[in-house]
Amino acid sequence: MSGGTIALIIVGVVVFLALVVAIWFVATYNKFVRLRNDVDEAFSTMDVYLKKRYDLIPNLVETVKGYAKHEKEVLENVMKARYNAMNSSNANDKVRSENMLSSTLKSLFKVTENYPDLKADKNFTQLMNELSHVEDEIVNARKYYNGTVKIYNTKIDVFPSSIIARAFKFEKRNLFEVEAPEERKNVKVQF
Repeated sequence: MSGGTIALIIVGVVVFLALVVAIWFVATYNKFVRLRNDVDEAFSTMDVYLKKRYDLIPNLVETVKGYAKHEKEVLENVMKARYNAMNSSNANDKVRSENMLSSTLKSLFKVTENYPDLKADKNFTQLMNELSHVEDEIVNARKYYNGTVKIYNTKIDVFPSSIIARAFKFEKRNLFEVEAPEERKNVKVQF
């Protein structure tokens, strides 16, 4: 083989390797974009169910107010927690405020146990059924969100895709976790 042929082979191998690296680079970058969009979509889906819950809470509070007039502090805490959750500015605040809202809802449900007439009220029963259904949807949406975040964060952490993640500032997202142990329990909807 002549020197020209060897040089041509070397150039061909280098071009081939550069092409492979370029294809890998583009594919990895696109995968990050898809995963980031999946995480955003999952958060948005969860947000829809949280909005449904926000919309139910004032009706529930108004219904309880008629029966439990001296439980004003509990009702105010629920509404304040609802307001904070609705106006959370980022994912971390959202997690914290949602956990607080779940906690205040539990205290509201405890109060309702002391009022048998309230539990017999058709509006209250319907609202509680709707809230129970929405709570189930929220649980499922949180699972989906956390699953997509896990996949996204794992892709950011593993080598060699971590190189592209750092280069293009793909940042890890937080899981939607419950902070306080008492909040890990499901909201108990009981009539």
